[in-house]
Amino acid sequence: MKNKFILFGIVFIFINATSVGKKKISAKEISKTKTIAFPKLIDNSILYLPKDFMAFKEAVAFKESQGKYTVVNTLGYLGKYQFGRSTLERFRIYNTQAFLNNPELQERAFVALCKVNKWILRKDIKRSVGKTINGVKITESGILAAAHLSGAGNVKKFLRSNGKYRFSDAYGATIQSYLKKFGGYNVSNIVADKNAQV
Repeated sequence: MKNKFILFGIVFIFINATSVGKKKISAKEISKTKTIAFPKLIDNSILYLPKDFMAFKEAVAFKESQGKYTVVNTLGYLGKYQFGRSTLERFRIYNTQAFLNNPELQERAFVALCKVNKWILRKDIKRSVGKTINGVKITESGILAAAHLSGAGNVKKFLRSNGKYRFSDAYGATIQSYLKKFGGYNVSNIVADKNAQV
């Protein structure tokens, strides 16, 4: 019997303690609260993100290295975006180990390369965006991704030959596959700059 009184007392104290400081919120106050915007889900499993430059660079990075900063492939290409040594030297980056250990430098190098490629390909972007070549709609982001794969010169040859010029890297990735896979992103915030640096 004594134990029941102690238990009843503890329950009574707990109920009173949890109700202290509670305030009723009116429906009007609830409607004033801002709703939280969550990313949309497609098919309950796929996260939808806006197709902006951030999404573009992460998509390229995932294709190149699964987004890993310290990866070096079998051909010696380095980092999250798989830079070749000659490209890094263009940006005055000579210490490849330091480059692999510096995510911020890798991100800046990717942006700088996009700016340079956009400047090199500016006329081809103007002429080609909106066209369809070999069944692939040409977009600015597709062109920049293809230039990252093969170099701007090879992309020029592809576009100016209306898709007759073929290029594939040692792993079989082609200009056409990159034009398709990375098409449709908004990369307008990348300003063409011949002298871009990191």
